[in-house]
Amino acid sequence: MCQEGCPIHTNIPEVIRLLKANQMDEAGRMLFENNPLTTVCALVCNHENQCEGHCVRNRMPSHDPVHFSIIEDYISTTYANKMTAGPAPKNGMKAAVVGSGPAGLTIAVLLARWGYDVTIFDARDKIGGVMRYGIPNYRLPDSVLDDFQYRHLELKGIKVRPNTTIGKTITIDDLFRDGYKSVFIGAGLWKANAMHIKGESLGNVAFGIDYLANSKAFRLGDDVAVIGVGNSAMDCARTAIRNGARHVTCYARRDESCISASEYEVSYAKLEGVGFRFCKAPVEIRENGLICRDTVKNEEGKFVQVEGSETFYPHTGVIVSVSQGSESNLVKTTTGIETNQKGLLTVSEDGSTTRGNGKAQHQHDANNGQHRLHGLCKLFLELAPGNVQSYDRLS
Repeated sequence: MCQEGCPIHTNIPEVIRLLKANQMDEAGRMLFENNPLTTVCALVCNHENQCEGHCVRNRMPSHDPVHFSIIEDYISTTYANKMTAGPAPKNGMKAAVVGSGPAGLTIAVLLARWGYDVTIFDARDKIGGVMRYGIPNYRLPDSVLDDFQYRHLELKGIKVRPNTTIGKTITIDDLFRDGYKSVFIGAGLWKANAMHIKGESLGNVAFGIDYLANSKAFRLGDDVAVIGVGNSAMDCARTAIRNGARHVTCYARRDESCISASEYEVSYAKLEGVGFRFCKAPVEIRENGLICRDTVKNEEGKFVQVEGSETFYPHTGVIVSVSQGSESNLVKTTTGIETNQKGLLTVSEDGSTTRGNGKAQHQHDANNGQHRLHGLCKLFLELAPGNVQSYDRLS
């Protein structure tokens, strides 16, 4: 049950069995072979809906699930200190990875295991993508990602080119020109989606993805409104409190059942003093607060705004955390790549973009425990010239 709940099908029962049999190294090796980011996932995965949410003990009266997140964290951090092996033998082919978020780092590690000469390109100065710049340090310490860079990138011969945005000075076509046989695109969703209401450009307003990237740079005062009730909104709210806000309130257009954040994150937000206002649709942001209309559920089950119900709520600052989208520089400068209506790359079942050749031949030995792509990313691997692969997040 627990293994079915894990998006990458970690063999949780076997890992626990090995730990109980005092075979820590074998358990750690199994975790890292299945998921190179196991030290990260142990801390930030939505365990309550995944492994722990599917635990068979949930069917037993008065029983809590096995908290595998704690077990995974203990095994992976302990075993990580023993991971000092150098690069695998090279196969003579180069691959480029655009973006050093969870998908990009995972693909880079897997390719390096199979002998590819891998270079990661990232627009920021440090690796991690949303893990470093979108998840607060109190949930995922930077030291975890720094250790990952040393053990999984530097020791394995994976090169990182920071502060390099593919699609500006260097394009995808330039990468193919310089001998990369394939390109994996995992650039992430860094463009904040606006609500398109009056006041979003004011100086006391921040978009959630920008705020989390460097929250100390913003001066939002001691009474902050957060528009949104997803996990990112909870991160914004809890970060604002840690930055000195005395009052933080989250606003939602619908009722309490619409909260998309995990129960765990919501409970901690409430514990730390975050308030919630439901059925409130923001219609204007002002320098001293927020104007909202009440919403009600109609006969069709949709929430609609009540005309004439405008109410002013005083706040010193506002964080808009509703969703993110993709930026278009890379697509605009690359020939032969199509996107969907949301601006995301159009891909085939195996992950090939419209620039790729549509094939999916895995050039590695599955019998040696190296076949670990299914469940992590639905893509490749045929590293043929001109083949571009894409995946934006761990599935």
